[in-house]
Amino acid sequence: MDSEVREHRRMIIAGTGIAGLTAAIYAGRANNDPLVLEGDEPGGQLTLTTDVANYPGFPEGIGGTELVNRMKEQAEQFGSETQHGVIERVEKRDDGHFLVTVSNGDTYSCDAFIAASGASARTLDVPGEDELMGYGVSTCATCDGAFFRGEDMLVVGGGDAAMEEATFLTKFADTVYLAHRRENFRAEAHWVERVRKKAEAGDIEIMKNTELLEVHGSPEEGVDHVTLARNKSGHPKEHLDDPETEQFEMDVGAVFLAIGHTPNTEYLEDTGVEMDEAGYIETVGGDGGGQTGTAVEGLFGAGDVVDHHYQQAITAGGMGCKAAMDADEYLEDVPVAVESGETAAAERDD
Repeated sequence: MDSEVREHRRMIIAGTGIAGLTAAIYAGRANNDPLVLEGDEPGGQLTLTTDVANYPGFPEGIGGTELVNRMKEQAEQFGSETQHGVIERVEKRDDGHFLVTVSNGDTYSCDAFIAASGASARTLDVPGEDELMGYGVSTCATCDGAFFRGEDMLVVGGGDAAMEEATFLTKFADTVYLAHRRENFRAEAHWVERVRKKAEAGDIEIMKNTELLEVHGSPEEGVDHVTLARNKSGHPKEHLDDPETEQFEMDVGAVFLAIGHTPNTEYLEDTGVEMDEAGYIETVGGDGGGQTGTAVEGLFGAGDVVDHHYQQAITAGGMGCKAAMDADEYLEDVPVAVESGETAAAERDD
């Protein structure tokens, strides 16, 4: 083993969200000795949800953090090892091994790598947002909308995601208020038309040139009301001193931030993995095996680091399962490294 490499593993998985942990469960059961690096957001976005009610098998619901911890325990029972480590760089060597460098300077190598590092929801950094995240402030209408049935709800954003979430929330809300900081929406015409029809029916109220300034409430009582600003020229936060900027409060029971996600893929820039313009990994897809494979042989993608449409725990788990199975099939033709960091694992693979 190279002197700079701390340890060689059969497989390394980036991320301890649902995709990464599902991959770890399957990889462990396949005797692939997975090392799971949890990154700077252990557990992923699900840990921001206080009550997960739509994950199969939990009719009474389960806390997001509890679900993640139980999956981590299950993965460890099958032989996976979890370590804290923020991956800074992944590189494929000429010998086919991947070099994985983490922020503390340690470098690992592996035969197969699964990128399940997810995507981080963008937030506004306004007062009350962090305190009430998971207690009335959410970045996922599909996950949390039903908890606020009969309430007035605020959706912030102007793209496809905001339109889709506002439309979805009309199933539960008394009124959905859609706040966008500009006059014109960025969403496709299809979504704008759907929202316009909902507005005509009285289900949605569109608030253009309007921005969220503060969320009021408490974790115990949830969201009580919000403070908004409106200016006819748009971007009212930039014109708070303008006499024409109106600041006002509105009673709502929930706030949904729909201003996009940022996939956590910067560490893959040196691998040759193909990504779209937003940074989401391009996988093979299609029918049959190998669906989670990428342009780099031996590197697989799963969960929100790939999926920018569904972004659900259950779909992430399904992709994690696929990635582990695809990686296991790939490893069938890759000899077990003699210098494996886990001698027992090497003997088991032999």
